[in-house]
Amino acid sequence: MADATGEQHDEQVVLVDVADGIATVTLHRPQIRNAINGALRRQLWAALEQLESDDAVSVMILTGSDPAFCAGLDLKELGAGRQQLEGPSPEGSGSTSPFPARSKPLIGAVNGPAITGGFELALNCDFLIASERAAFADTHARVGVMPGWGLSALLGDAVGSRRAREISLSGNFVSAAEALAWGLVNRVVPHDELLPTVRRIAADIAANDQVGVRRMLATYASQEDARLADAWRLETEGARAFRRDVRFSPEEVEARRRGIVERGRSQIS
Repeated sequence: MADATGEQHDEQVVLVDVADGIATVTLHRPQIRNAINGALRRQLWAALEQLESDDAVSVMILTGSDPAFCAGLDLKELGAGRQQLEGPSPEGSGSTSPFPARSKPLIGAVNGPAITGGFELALNCDFLIASERAAFADTHARVGVMPGWGLSALLGDAVGSRRAREISLSGNFVSAAEALAWGLVNRVVPHDELLPTVRRIAADIAANDQVGVRRMLATYASQEDARLADAWRLETEGARAFRRDVRFSPEEVEARRRGIVERGRSQIS
């Protein structure tokens, strides 16, 4: 969007609300299921970076504007040639994570479908609470791209390598009930109770000694890094090699996008 001077400004696509030490960060492109474009990437990174430095915030929650959590990369923009295949972190940051470095807990409140890049956003949260309307899918192989934001490392760690392979190779949706049974989410609640439930858990965390909370979180994170550092590295190297060696046209992306949308509707309707 451009102002009266012709200068370009991003539409506000990430909303932030802070109350009682809890920050709720909402992905807000509901008309296209909160798909990730350049503006969303930049605003999400900036919001989390600001909240990390805000002494009034103890816990963060990530959710989406209904009806979805996040549909992943905006394939419509990609298919139209308006977006490149790149990671969610700002150019030049050197990060392969969707989020900046943080010491505060980040809870994922998964209110609807979390697909591919959106699935990766969820996996990078510390833990997940899901609405009964939530569903998860990895469609990287259907689009013809490779994950680069930690999915292959984090998904296998969460549900086991064999289930992770089934999810990634099939591209099929995992329901909220299956996600709970497989250990992907901590609990499933009625849709209207999702944010109240997550905020109650966040309030319990915020009521604790924050030095202790952050030290405990850092301990868990360091253990995860020790287990998964090589997996993250191998995924990053594989994604870079794939982008270097494989080329396909915007028209191919658009055709694949339409097929994925139709298939997804049939699986989660």
